[in-house]
Amino acid sequence: MVETPDGTRLICHPRGKKSQALVGDRVQWQASEDEGTIERVLPRKNLFYRQDEIRTKSFAANLDQVLILIAAEPEFSETQLTRALIAAGAERITPVIALNKSDLAVPFERASKRLEPYRRMGYRVLPMSLRADGGAGHGELTELLAGKVTLVLGPSGAGKSTLINLLVPGASALTGEISQALNSGKHTTTSTTWYWVDAERSTALIDSPGFQEFGLHHIEPMQLAHLMPDIAQEATACKFYNCSHLHEPGCGVIAQVESATQAGTISASRYRIYGELFAELSQTRY
Repeated sequence: MVETPDGTRLICHPRGKKSQALVGDRVQWQASEDEGTIERVLPRKNLFYRQDEIRTKSFAANLDQVLILIAAEPEFSETQLTRALIAAGAERITPVIALNKSDLAVPFERASKRLEPYRRMGYRVLPMSLRADGGAGHGELTELLAGKVTLVLGPSGAGKSTLINLLVPGASALTGEISQALNSGKHTTTSTTWYWVDAERSTALIDSPGFQEFGLHHIEPMQLAHLMPDIAQEATACKFYNCSHLHEPGCGVIAQVESATQAGTISASRYRIYGELFAELSQTRY
């Protein structure tokens, strides 16, 4: 589906057997009688994607930011959050963490505490209570999105559909129309969709399918520390330039990991996630 400068949307077929175009791409296209042909995908400023052992899954291109929506309940996975933040960092895309369901006092306080290391690292964490009538944090979120292209990412149950329907009235109907036009029969949550939030078409939301796994096989193991701000900050003090931060003597990172007997700048859970990811990414190279 291609949108022209005047806002008209039409179906365009790729030139060749396989489509290289993604949601958010700028393309050169040529009109035919009732549809069109994509002649060329213009160079991208970034591409947000995940990659496992079998395949690469691209979400969208040319983003200004990624809104990672998690909730107090069901309990979010810190590993999945970290993976999404790393993928955004690798493409120099600004990530924002939105924590939904602030109305659930006890679980929200627990979840908010788990996000404290991320606040210390400089990530923006937005408390929210998404409801059909708006809810807490709605105004701040609207300001944050204004004039930008934002990919909304998050596990099922976090409130992604509520968020999209709140900001884009008629989103479900629009998605249905697009699916019907493409004759895809896809359910709303299985396809990535671009929505304009405002009549001026200056603010865009991209709704992506929920994910269970988020592979980072496109990241080199030794690149990992640079994409985790808390690890990167302490890595400058390492004795060896090629330190893996796992066992070397004189490692600045290991010296700063919190434990029962030691205060530190790196939480134990973050260091555990780093070790697991390093092992996973190292295995894929052999």
